[in-house]
Amino acid sequence: MMTAPSFDRIGEENAFAVLARANALAAQGVDMINLGIGQPDFPTPPHIVEAAVKAMRDGQHGYTAATGIPQLREAVAGDLHRRFEVEVNPDNVLIVPGGKVTMFTAIMMFGQPGVEIMYPDPGFPIYRSMIEFTGATPVPVPIREDRGFAVSAEEMLGLITDKTRLMILNSPANPCGGVTPKSEIDKLVAGLETHPQVAILSDEIYDQMLYDGEQHVTLLSYPEIRDRLILLNGWSKTYAMTGWRLGYSVWPDDLYNKARKLAVNAWSCVNTPAQFAALEALTGPQDSVAEMLAAFDQRRKVVVELANAMPGVSCVVPKGAFYALPNIKDTGWKAKPLASELLEKAGVATIGGPDFGILGEGYIRISYANSEENIRRALGRMHEFLEQG
Repeated sequence: MMTAPSFDRIGEENAFAVLARANALAAQGVDMINLGIGQPDFPTPPHIVEAAVKAMRDGQHGYTAATGIPQLREAVAGDLHRRFEVEVNPDNVLIVPGGKVTMFTAIMMFGQPGVEIMYPDPGFPIYRSMIEFTGATPVPVPIREDRGFAVSAEEMLGLITDKTRLMILNSPANPCGGVTPKSEIDKLVAGLETHPQVAILSDEIYDQMLYDGEQHVTLLSYPEIRDRLILLNGWSKTYAMTGWRLGYSVWPDDLYNKARKLAVNAWSCVNTPAQFAALEALTGPQDSVAEMLAAFDQRRKVVVELANAMPGVSCVVPKGAFYALPNIKDTGWKAKPLASELLEKAGVATIGGPDFGILGEGYIRISYANSEENIRRALGRMHEFLEQG
């Protein structure tokens, strides 16, 4: 059979391959500690679970509007206003089955042969995968350790050409935990005034996971780019709801109906009881968010301390998300072989930096979405492995 060439260009998210191998080793009796997958180790808060159960018991079993139930879109708009004092029309909110769907929709909307799409490197691997799927040219934007893994507005603006149609931003960032400061975002937005053909996809899925007094700067707060801004966010990370597959996006007027029609064609609507769970997440008690963040903060400090004590390893302090990206260049190892050996011989799952882009070589990603006890055990094993050469 002959399939469309675009399907041969699709990449993968290797974190899931590592997860599968880690689970297989664990099934064989290996004491495996997973610091690879970006998934909170906390359960979904009970009041959110109960909201989904109640919806099912109340007969909420049918289709909804492809855009999402009205009260959830209103709650998203209200939450954004409460947290950032920005005005969002609920009619510009689209409820989607996971954050990746917004990436897919936005990249499909702008990607085609002959155009360029900019994305962070190292960055979430699905960005590049979907850009290549569309036939567009991926343009990596360097995310550098010496800048604390924050975006350089000057460098990003310098990569724009007359072929650029979309740029992707991610702050707080996966895989490096970098947070781009308001000063750089201000410069970027100002520079975009001379590039009106460039749309922006702002991936803000980790917007509530910041440390050391950092404050999230949403691109929604810049009215001068709202007519070409697509916001990506959701419930997976903040509310420990990865398996619920729930996300939302905010679209400008000129693009919203295009995204809505793709929803009608591709997934009809998001799971109905899950939408009521999402509504409860936004409107119910928020104690669990603060509790999880406090735990992540403590784990972050442990990871940085223990990583910096390893031979040949240095680790900048991540300011957001729940990832660290230690520099392993002085160990003598390449990143992916080291990650493989740690998995097979030390029982520790990590992700090699090249899985996040060309500039990821020399780094491994550690997710601290695991217990402090497990993190200490895992990094102890890593230290011992590196000491043994």
